[in-house]
Amino acid sequence: MLSTTHTSCNILADLLIAHGVRHIVLSPGSRNTPLILALSRRSETQCHVVIDERSAAFIALGIGIQSGGPVALVCTSGTALLNYAPAVAEAFYRHIPLVVISADRPEEWIDQDDSQTIWQQDALAPYVKRSCDISARIDFPNGEWWTDRMINDTLIEAVNGRPGPVHINVRLDAPLNTQAEYSCNSARVIEMVSPQAVLPVSEARRMAMPLASPRRVLVIAGFHEPDEKLNRALIRLASLPNVAVMTESISNMHSPLFISRIDSTLCRMTDAEREDLRPDTVITLGGAIVSRHIKDWLRNISKLEHWHVGISHTTIDCFKHLSKRIDMDESVFMPQLASAMQPYRAPSDYAARWLALARRASEIHDAYVEAVPWCDLKALSYIFSHLPKRCNLHLSNGTPVRYAQLMENMHPHRSECNRGVSGIDGCTSTALGASVAYEELTVLLSGDMSFQYDISALSSTLMRPKFKMIVMCNGGGGIFRFISATSSLPETERYFAVGTNLPLPELCKGYGIDYHETSDMPSLKAAFNAFMTVSDRPALLAVHTPADVSAEVLRNYFKNDVGGHII
Repeated sequence: MLSTTHTSCNILADLLIAHGVRHIVLSPGSRNTPLILALSRRSETQCHVVIDERSAAFIALGIGIQSGGPVALVCTSGTALLNYAPAVAEAFYRHIPLVVISADRPEEWIDQDDSQTIWQQDALAPYVKRSCDISARIDFPNGEWWTDRMINDTLIEAVNGRPGPVHINVRLDAPLNTQAEYSCNSARVIEMVSPQAVLPVSEARRMAMPLASPRRVLVIAGFHEPDEKLNRALIRLASLPNVAVMTESISNMHSPLFISRIDSTLCRMTDAEREDLRPDTVITLGGAIVSRHIKDWLRNISKLEHWHVGISHTTIDCFKHLSKRIDMDESVFMPQLASAMQPYRAPSDYAARWLALARRASEIHDAYVEAVPWCDLKALSYIFSHLPKRCNLHLSNGTPVRYAQLMENMHPHRSECNRGVSGIDGCTSTALGASVAYEELTVLLSGDMSFQYDISALSSTLMRPKFKMIVMCNGGGGIFRFISATSSLPETERYFAVGTNLPLPELCKGYGIDYHETSDMPSLKAAFNAFMTVSDRPALLAVHTPADVSAEVLRNYFKNDVGGHII
């Protein structure tokens, strides 16, 4: 095969393929020419070209989330690499194996006023599991062996144990476009075998005994990829009379036995019910929890035991009561715990009382939504209840992900949100990337401020007809009109909920996207089916709602006496 003459790039291409990389997101440049030559000419990979490096990184993140495998990112030298930082940080906290590959100048030219030169080798250090710096010249004794070993080691780290991003900085000297024949797959591959840790049965039983009824156990699942084995284990735990299981929309765990509207349920509880239903032990799994109500409540309970399950890089003590860190894969530990707890079925009404409260909260929710005027809550209630069940739903941070926690889980194929670091940047690009790796519908539900932050994603050639975008046009930054930190400030409208200047019809026309809009319930019902129908182009639905009314409706929603006080 005709490839670059830069041996390090050919070794890297061989090893990326050997370690399971099938998608590569490339951004144009000159210094990364040898990398592009080595990677784009390999039939084993799909190369996607994205000009904007920040968008490219989030697109790679989305592909990694959906595909479950490592995804490579390739950029040129200089500040291009720094644009990857937001998505790499998200990948670090979401355990997504991004392989960041940056082209660089030879070290002697850094800080010498040469074009596009900065210190790159540790630029992403806080947010990558491992990084390596490949020399521009490896034609010295053991040079190829050293390069091979360093790249193998870095790629193994990306997928081993707790997966996560890694950084390979490749220094390249001119000439950059020289080519020669190369024998593919000639690099040495180092394979790592990591047996999965399993608890001895006796240890699982020892851990299960203190959780036996009448002890009250609350299991809470944060964000997680769909996992049928884990889902079954949580159902088995929820079938125990003393165990209540709470999930969020992005937990991707489903059962009628689960309490899937945490905030809706907690805000309807009386003080007496909060006291009576306080758990003795809380078990958390998955990533960060969206619900502020559950965090506030549990942090203020005394004498609470907290177990956290999952492979993590640090001790996670979100509720300030951590007593046991279980550094095991959730899909291994939770089934073992569920099996070990089955013999312990002494009478308890703990789970039944939680489920009764959840049903009451659901009835109040439905009545409230029916009575309120047109607003975010009313529009989103309709949207969530009419999403196709095989669609993948991506939520932007801010308003959409919080509203999602109030809705009945309609079992979309998968629900996602960038909750690793909860930034609003890159939500559109992440969803777009995920759509590349999913054959059915991918739906992005975004706030207008988040959408404006990532407009460059619209120019991507990766847009497909099965990618649908819903933008809540509520005056920009609607969440700032609700949260206590900003809602009462006179500066809110000027400095926080600042509004947007989103020419959505013009953007859609310019980028070849079907445009729909709605500003009341009749027009939403009329437009939604047409919007969801797959045509030959991607589609966007703009949902216009009144900012002040939406904020007031949401504030009133969380009042305990909401049933008798409809605005």
